[in-house]
Amino acid sequence: MTMTGSKLTALALLAGSFVFVQLPLGCDAGSGPDLAAGEISAPEAWRRAQQGEMTIVDVRTRREWRQTGVAAGAREISMQHPQGVEGFVGEVLAAVDGDRSAPLGLICRTGNRSGQVQRVLRNQGFAQVYNISEGMAGSRAGPGWLRRDLPVEACQRC
Repeated sequence: MTMTGSKLTALALLAGSFVFVQLPLGCDAGSGPDLAAGEISAPEAWRRAQQGEMTIVDVRTRREWRQTGVAAGAREISMQHPQGVEGFVGEVLAAVDGDRSAPLGLICRTGNRSGQVQRVLRNQGFAQVYNISEGMAGSRAGPGWLRRDLPVEACQRC
């Protein structure tokens, strides 16, 4: 993959956001999907994943996966990938069999980091990337995967 200097600079800046920065994101308090804005509720993401319509990717760290478990069926691909943005994007691409148009639901603790990753993946050509904005623990967007009592599994990559 060849990139221009400006694209590499933009990627480097985005990669720098792959730290535990908690940025306030304006979130709707409703629980329904706001697919036009690229947000989806935890129950809707679970429903779509169960129907084979979406792949859920948990972008948190191994430590977080061990603490709470992982959304059932989610792919464990930490945004703090040892090979940086390229490694992360490569794993996500593998999770959707190379189909950049496949629907992805991203989840983190509260929807902040997954929102950052959403922008990175969109910049990498992924067409349908949705932020599960209430996250695992809940946020202004909703109570979260855990409090909604949606199914979790033990970490497979810890």
